[in-house]
Amino acid sequence: MVTAIVLAAGRSTRMGGGTNKQFIEVLGKPLLYYSLAAFEQCPAVDAVVLVRRPDYADQADQVVRKFGFKKICAFADGGVERQDSVGNGLKGCGSRTEIVAVHDGARPLVTPALIESTIVSAREFGTGIAATKVVDTIKEADGDRTVVRTVDRTRLWAVQTPQTVKFSLVRTAYAKVMEKKIVVTDEAAAVELLGEKVRLVETPFLNLKITTPSDLRIAEALLTVRPSGLASRRQVG
Repeated sequence: MVTAIVLAAGRSTRMGGGTNKQFIEVLGKPLLYYSLAAFEQCPAVDAVVLVRRPDYADQADQVVRKFGFKKICAFADGGVERQDSVGNGLKGCGSRTEIVAVHDGARPLVTPALIESTIVSAREFGTGIAATKVVDTIKEADGDRTVVRTVDRTRLWAVQTPQTVKFSLVRTAYAKVMEKKIVVTDEAAAVELLGEKVRLVETPFLNLKITTPSDLRIAEALLTVRPSGLASRRQVG
């Protein structure tokens, strides 16, 4: 069984206005809709746990009911850190869960094809982490912005979501995080703490994360070209 954990509990501090960005409308639908629709349409996903802020519980429930998402098996509360939100989401996964796909609800351009590619990788290698190759020249600088060196970009990847991991592995990884009382930014970092290898799945399109108001305009333009934000052809990781 494959369970997705969709994270929609961020504070949206860089969006301004105090509004949870997950419920801002893009092309007439809340931003959260696009991520949930991708997982709903992915045949490899059996269930979805939606993690949201307690003060937005009613809005999250309305989105699920309005658009008829059938795979939502549980809701969970967001935590102080991302890892706390994921931990709460893991508790909502069914006992038959073998694979977990964690996705930021603020990435509306995710497709069923990409989701499936990460699942295929996780089944074979234990992990399947969506990522894109770094194409810009990267400079390392000191505190006063003076360049120290140019970093070799040929081995650099920008990691995104979905981050898909075998359930037993991600549970063990987050237990280690809690034991060490450290903060990690994603599932890949948690798995790395165990000394396990992490497998990347290349994202062949812009898998934008909405952070600022200008990102919304970019996402809207891209979703206009690809109205549903989805792709039917399976991608190979």
